[in-house]
Amino acid sequence: MGIYRQQRQALMELDKPLFCIAHRGGSQRYENTLRAIERALKLGVDAIEIDVWNVRGELLVFHDRRLSHAPFQDALLVQQDPKLLRQTALPCGEHIPTLLEVMELIGDRALLNIELKGPGCVKAVSHQIEEYVQYGQGSYESYLISSFDHVQLHKLSQRLPEVKRGALFAGVPLDYAACCEQLNAYSLHACIGFLRQGLIDDASARGFKTWVYTVNHEEDMGHLAAMGVDGVFTDFPEKVLALNEEFRQRHPKVEGGHF
Repeated sequence: MGIYRQQRQALMELDKPLFCIAHRGGSQRYENTLRAIERALKLGVDAIEIDVWNVRGELLVFHDRRLSHAPFQDALLVQQDPKLLRQTALPCGEHIPTLLEVMELIGDRALLNIELKGPGCVKAVSHQIEEYVQYGQGSYESYLISSFDHVQLHKLSQRLPEVKRGALFAGVPLDYAACCEQLNAYSLHACIGFLRQGLIDDASARGFKTWVYTVNHEEDMGHLAAMGVDGVFTDFPEKVLALNEEFRQRHPKVEGGHF
């Protein structure tokens, strides 16, 4: 093996297992669909991340603010009839699922990370989770709610404190992880393009997990593990799981990578 290949292999190796979160269900083609989620569950991921909008009182799983497929070309998602949205096939052939459908599919097989997209989600999402748990179909421990909208996260901490919260960032806050304390958060979700060792260290010192999005390359996974990151959001969960398995084969007595 040449020196360059050896160096590259070293970068791809983990020095600890990474918590594996299937980003938007873990599929770029079938993102945020039941098909993607079922595949990720069969792979054995630690968590599934989805995006949720409140569309006229219906909690729909979709990422973008605007639609890009017929007959809704360039239309705002929240202004559409949720029933019609659900009936219309996406370009991949799948349909937009509801939050409840995702919850029923996942059950207790993985942590469900619900990202709040757009305003007015807290009351509806809280009610959905409360109702599901109260009817004996789940546990609050099975969920984590995240958002770039920290105002909604703060409201959630007051309305449903039993559910963990993750504070999403697109940049590096001036006070690093300090705001996570105000939110009583469980984790800090940082962008791979804006990541500093100081942010990771500060989050760890304050007792928060650091999860990074979106991590699709093995070299990045190895580099982030060495920096002390706890988990990654990825469109290719099989890569993370394979690296975790290689680590465990090298270190069979070390635990890690689980929620």
